[in-house]
Amino acid sequence: MSTLKGKIIRAVGGIYYTETEAGVLACKARGIFRNRSVSPAAGDNVTVTVEENAEPLIESIAERKNLLVRPPLANLDMVLLVVSSCEPAPNAYIIDKLISVFESKDIETALIFTKTDMKGCPELARIYEKAGYKCFFTDLGSSAEDIRAYAEGKVTALIGNSGVGKSSLMNRIFPELNTQTGEISKKLGRGRHTTREVCMYKLGSGYIADTPGFSTVDIERYGRIPKEQLAYCFPEFGTYIGKCRFADCAHLKESGCAVTEAVGSGSIDRSRYDSYARIYAETAEIEKKYHT
Repeated sequence: MSTLKGKIIRAVGGIYYTETEAGVLACKARGIFRNRSVSPAAGDNVTVTVEENAEPLIESIAERKNLLVRPPLANLDMVLLVVSSCEPAPNAYIIDKLISVFESKDIETALIFTKTDMKGCPELARIYEKAGYKCFFTDLGSSAEDIRAYAEGKVTALIGNSGVGKSSLMNRIFPELNTQTGEISKKLGRGRHTTREVCMYKLGSGYIADTPGFSTVDIERYGRIPKEQLAYCFPEFGTYIGKCRFADCAHLKESGCAVTEAVGSGSIDRSRYDSYARIYAETAEIEKKYHT
């Protein structure tokens, strides 16, 4: 019997394809994980045992630095959030909600705007550049090489709504993939899912994970943030947190709030603040429901 260290790069139907020094092994997980309600995920660093005439088995999972439940991905350094300028139209609230979850898990976010040759979105891009996020424009000069260079050495996930052009983007980053691309459903205003499970591809010393496109109902599964921690998930608030009149300021309607004053002066974008207030209200309602 031999023991190998590896990284899960794909999980399909209880089979975990694990990259090891001996190549990619199709592994099963020991029942102990199911008993502990733990599911191995792409991105997990694992220990695999290999015996002659037996399936390789995942024996242990190294401590994770973070985990997304949907898509199931562990140990991410960065998310490349793909946003279409049209078809489907961008939704700033969904973008902000996702980014806040990634921030809560200490995952860097960069945005890739697609279909900008069909319709520009300079104001939306300005909002996120102002908040400190790196932005790429795939039809206005940003090349696949720029994106590859930015992701080099990182474990990255490509995440976006259905129909935003993730498969086309993966084809540009990895021309050898020739991934099937989906057409937009005019009736529904969203795309058909062309990626059905997470799959990680080697990029230099890092990886890029392709993920299934999500629909609005999936957003809640990315994770919830305690309302007291939410402000820390909006980086542009950082300069003002701690400068409010009240120590327990929720940054909503309190007098002497440095955050809302910054919104009023234009230092913090109104769209981002409105997303914060909406997420806070939703979280407060959920917390109230589970504590009454």
